Amino acid sequence: MLPSMTSSEINPRSPDLPQRLAARLLPVGNPVMYQEWRDLLFLHWEYSVAAIQATLPDGLFVDNFGGKAYLGVVPFFMRNIRPRFLPAVPSISNFMEMNLRTYVYDRAGVPGVWFYSLDANQPLAVAIARRFFHLPYEHAKMASSRTSAGVIRYESVRPGESGRRCFFEYAPGAALLEPPPVSLEFFLVERYRLYSSAPSGLRRGAVFHQPYPLCRAEVTAWDEHLLTLNGFSPTGRPPDHILMSRGVDVTVFPLQAVAG
Repeated sequence: MLPSMTSSEINPRSPDLPQRLAARLLPVGNPVMYQEWRDLLFLHWEYSVAAIQATLPDGLFVDNFGGKAYLGVVPFFMRNIRPRFLPAVPSISNFMEMNLRTYVYDRAGVPGVWFYSLDANQPLAVAIARRFFHLPYEHAKMASSRTSAGVIRYESVRPGESGRRCFFEYAPGAALLEPPPVSLEFFLVERYRLYSSAPSGLRRGAVFHQPYPLCRAEVTAWDEHLLTLNGFSPTGRPPDHILMSRGVDVTVFPLQAVAG
């Protein structure tokens, strides 16, 4: 349960357009890591603002678009992950990842992502992310395949959760123009800050990449198991919004404390 807060704290001013655009600028300072994110599928469901707010730590608030909040499931592929001063090692630098997310902002109005879980099939990556970035990574057994027509079959199951295997089948469709900053597509995918909860308090990290090259997605299989694995009731309906990106190259910056 969230601690008692005044009405002004419960409803601080949400991010304005300049704040959303400023998040896309290259952060000041040295990065800690480089990553490549490939073949991302963005599935989003509209969800109760109150239900999401009840899950957030003190200092974070549900970001909404037109009064609607969203939960997003994003399966994708991590490639050539490496620290700033080291080369990539294929055996540990390439793996699958899938996250459940929502969109938030802090008391300063900085927009970002809150992750409920991040499943990955690389145990070392899971351990490092939990230890140094305080992110809720979970080790999972994951597998993928691609047909000659470019259809991606993507599956993930956590140990002991064989009854809730996540499975997606998708392929890229027609390319889309870069979304305008006032669009729902921009709101859902153009996120350059992440929040995590460390023992010493709330932390915010920054990533930098070029705007996502977006396309439509032909999705022939999907499920809501990742929602139920994280304690959310399934909506019982198809995703309200679907997008795909072939990927971006990403620069990762260190976490910083969030002012109270």
